[in-house]
Amino acid sequence: MTDGIGKEFLEKTKYKYLSESLQRQGVPQPALELSYDPTSELISLPDPETLPAYPMDLRRAIDQRTTLRRYLEQPLTQEELSFLLWTTQGVKSVTNRPVTLRTVPSAGARHAFETYLVINQVEGIKPGLFRYISLEHALLPIDMNEEIAEKVAEACLQQNQVTKCAVTFIWVAVTERMYWRYGERGFRYLHLDAGHVCQNLYLAAEAINCGVCAMAAFDDDQLNEVLHLDGQELWVIYCGALGKR
Repeated sequence: MTDGIGKEFLEKTKYKYLSESLQRQGVPQPALELSYDPTSELISLPDPETLPAYPMDLRRAIDQRTTLRRYLEQPLTQEELSFLLWTTQGVKSVTNRPVTLRTVPSAGARHAFETYLVINQVEGIKPGLFRYISLEHALLPIDMNEEIAEKVAEACLQQNQVTKCAVTFIWVAVTERMYWRYGERGFRYLHLDAGHVCQNLYLAAEAINCGVCAMAAFDDDQLNEVLHLDGQELWVIYCGALGKR
């Protein structure tokens, strides 16, 4: 095995190389969530407190979990989408530090992700690209181009489950939110945290008779461009297509 950027990354992100964090330097904490135009019309989702108790034993969900690439042509309900978003990035509370306490673990409670959705089939919601506004439990329309799913699929190396599924979850890393506390080592934690989030999606999907295909194979620059991200401070870290089985 030859030396390369991977080994260099592991070496340079060791604790012994860490410098004083921006937090310790007194730099203000980054926002808990990306800002958006306050005049934008959000799509409110059903309150997680009012959702039905989907019957699924955890052991059964773990046992049944498998990657699914072919789906029924059946839409999700808004209640089901609400459930999936709550289980993957839902905000349970905001502390006075302030940090968000969510339904998934995160290094230092940084929760340095924004959830983008390519919606194909959800009852009552037009297809398009949306961002999940977790503090409001609502959707913000980003790009309603009718070809957005095809563009994302192309950037995902022609993985056609993106166009066939009900929803594709795209997790976008917010570099400064993690870097503020952990510096260069924070890049390790971003990738670990992405795994926590996607595993919750896999297990929650079982409760509503859905399946997931996690995707890390994509053209980074192309997908960032499709999502209108700069690829430095905001960049795609992981994706997951989901649909009915």
